[in-house]
Amino acid sequence: MSILGSIARSAGLVLWACVGAFAQEQESTRPLRNVVVLLADDWRHDVLGSAGHPLIRTPHLDRLAREGTRFTRHAVTTSICGVSRACLFTGQWMSRHGCRGFDAFATPWEETYPGLLRASGRFTGHVGKWHNGAFPKEGFDFARSYGGRYWFPGRDGTREHVTWRNERDALAFLRERPQEQPFALTLAFFAPHAEDGHPEQYLAQPASEALYADAAIPAPPTATEEHLRRLPPFLQDERNEGRVRFRWRFDTEEKRLAMMRRYFRLITEVDAACGAVLAELEHQGLLEETLVLFTTDNGYFHGEHGLADKWYPYEESLRVPLIVRDPRLASERRGRTNDALTLNIDLAPTILAALGVAAPATMQGRDLAPLYLAPEPPAWRTEFFYEHPAITNEQRIPSSEALVTRTRKLIRWPAYDVEELFDLERDPREERNLVADPAHAEELAALRLRLATLRSSIK
Repeated sequence: MSILGSIARSAGLVLWACVGAFAQEQESTRPLRNVVVLLADDWRHDVLGSAGHPLIRTPHLDRLAREGTRFTRHAVTTSICGVSRACLFTGQWMSRHGCRGFDAFATPWEETYPGLLRASGRFTGHVGKWHNGAFPKEGFDFARSYGGRYWFPGRDGTREHVTWRNERDALAFLRERPQEQPFALTLAFFAPHAEDGHPEQYLAQPASEALYADAAIPAPPTATEEHLRRLPPFLQDERNEGRVRFRWRFDTEEKRLAMMRRYFRLITEVDAACGAVLAELEHQGLLEETLVLFTTDNGYFHGEHGLADKWYPYEESLRVPLIVRDPRLASERRGRTNDALTLNIDLAPTILAALGVAAPATMQGRDLAPLYLAPEPPAWRTEFFYEHPAITNEQRIPSSEALVTRTRKLIRWPAYDVEELFDLERDPREERNLVADPAHAEELAALRLRLATLRSSIK
């Protein structure tokens, strides 16, 4: 080949590479048509096969993780069902949206992600649990809300399990929607939340009874009397709701095993329902134009620190799973994990940006997509503020707040003027409170100032 020919060939290759890079960039920024949000309940970050759990069976969510991005440090800003759901819909901290339990949030509907997506021309649906005051049925095109228990009267006189109903109604939305109209569906499971008034707590479907029947589920290393005694005294109080529910579920080994096996069955049932939704999207040829997210409203104690349920700003309670399957993600980058400090308030702006809808200035979260789509990750938060109101009274569920960084956590219990400081690198199980350690006095003073600054900034 002549020198001129070689030059021409090289120029052509460079041009082709540039065109390919440009096409890939255009692909990664194109708006998507649809979104499906899969929102489970009371399910913490490590209870997934893809997260390395040795027993749990979640094949469909594991597939979602293989085809997308799993965020390993995702957290909620308030760990309780109602408030966390308000954070998800509004993209705001509790201090701004105003829901302090299970009531309606103050943020206008037209500033929530479902309201904005409907205004953009999407056919919107909500299936399952709501838990933010009266269900705004008029705010959706397809609205079926229910939860609070596992079994409901069926249409033919039989019983319907809530997860089966979730699946049925989600598939009805996908099959009955206007076929040419883009859509947005939130599928909000009740499972694996306990049915608090039932002695068995976790009520799976009969077909699941064989699952985990003989599973040897080890007790958490911190589920000991010694670890309970390391908590602040008001959390040790047997009137504290975390202790009340511990006695419901975990105060004997026989009871703990039975409860955890039933809880795991509910998780696998939710996974199967998610698989049915993914299969329907695939069947309709929609999977590659639909953003799919899986997350949960809060974490969950399995007996750690002698506690049950959530609320308190320890790792088991505030960290939750997040899997994002974004069709714009290049195939060679799928299946990766990301350890950025992401929050539930980030999901609303992420959804809006992916579908080409501008987020209102009132949203406080950030679009996550650059974390997995951009060639170089953007500068990201290195800390966040956690807040939780008292529920009923300070004795039952006390108010708390925390500053969480990548390596430290400062917890403050305002009603009791008590603090806890943990080194998350050396002490990931939060077993040693460093507040009284003179070696950390200077660091503690700086963290207190930063906590106060963040508290003021989120309103």
